[in-house]
Amino acid sequence: MKLTVLVDNNTNIEPYFLAELGLSFLIEDEDVKVLFDTGFSNIFIRNAQKMGHQLINLDFIALSHGHWDHTWGLEPLMKFYTEHQIEKTLFKRPTIIAHSQTFVSVSADWSNEIGSLMSENKLSKHFKLSLSESPQKLSDRLIFLGQIPRKNNFESLLPFGYKDGMDCKDDVPEDSALVYKSSRGLVIITGCSHSGICNIIEYAKNVCKEDRVIDIIGGLHLLEPSSKQLEGTLSYLKHLAPECVRACHCTDLQSKIALSNVVDLKEVGVGLTINYGK
Repeated sequence: MKLTVLVDNNTNIEPYFLAELGLSFLIEDEDVKVLFDTGFSNIFIRNAQKMGHQLINLDFIALSHGHWDHTWGLEPLMKFYTEHQIEKTLFKRPTIIAHSQTFVSVSADWSNEIGSLMSENKLSKHFKLSLSESPQKLSDRLIFLGQIPRKNNFESLLPFGYKDGMDCKDDVPEDSALVYKSSRGLVIITGCSHSGICNIIEYAKNVCKEDRVIDIIGGLHLLEPSSKQLEGTLSYLKHLAPECVRACHCTDLQSKIALSNVVDLKEVGVGLTINYGK
């Protein structure tokens, strides 16, 4: 499996890619091509083109959850596909893989809409949809985890916004992740980890029947975490002993410094490509 970072809050020092508050990875596993999240704008398309990647032959678009910085790139992607359709350029019609609550409207005290701008109805005109709380296989080794059980006592994260016009607090039940089962162990691929990175890892281990973890890449939702959450996460990861951790996006500097004391922490930025092998 090869993973390329198309969008993150940071870029590699060179060449000149664009960054934004958001996340998008391109994942290639043999003949299967997956776009994991779409960031906030159209820059994932621009960055992909600059790297020489074509997004007109995707098999799947897997969405970690519905928030703006992970799904608002869907609209420019629809325009991109429509342009190719008008020009009669051959392209695949990818399947969107997501939790069934990914496209529910969500607001916040600071914004009228922080959820997906696209409805299921609009998306179904451009993409195939496969929405489920259960795990879904994208390839022989790559799995979308579906709804993550929240079992530990230190990752009880605070609600993030409101559903249905301020009536119901949103604890992001749709938050999910991908897991790749390599011959050496698991690669955990996250968007924001609203469900808790340790909960995600435990569920991935259960789904794959594999305890070894070689890498964790993505947002860990460690933004000014409580001491209980941070200490619990550090203790868990120290005991887990992954080969490395690539924390990015919604992981603040102090949390990264703390993580670097218990794991081999690697840098992440737009343009990074990792080949995990099989």
